Amino acid sequence: MSTRNAALFNTTVNWDELPVTQVRAGVRRRVYATDEVMICHHELEVGMALNPHQHEDFDQLVHIAEGRANYYVDGVAHDMRAGSFLLVPRGSEHYVEPTEAPCVNIDFFVPPRADLLP
Repeated sequence: MSTRNAALFNTTVNWDELPVTQVRAGVRRRVYATDEVMICHHELEVGMALNPHQHEDFDQLVHIAEGRANYYVDGVAHDMRAGSFLLVPRGSEHYVEPTEAPCVNIDFFVPPRADLLP
């Protein structure tokens, strides 16, 4: 365990205690990261600006925890509701379009995204 941050083990963390970042209009993000995984909690508003993008160096596991959304991967819409998961392969263009609020999208990244680390 020498390369892992021992302070992270046996520590309870609650989303509502983590700092919120306003990413853009209609998108708020909270981030929790360990040395090996990052979890991003997004609160999304219906009608928010869409943001098609891709990642070349990691896959992205998407979970809709509340609400409903169309999640687009390489132009294909996936109807997602609370409880749905979707694995987005690296290099695929993707974006989320909330269709029912409140919409909470939780993303898992392994390894953690360097651009979102503090």
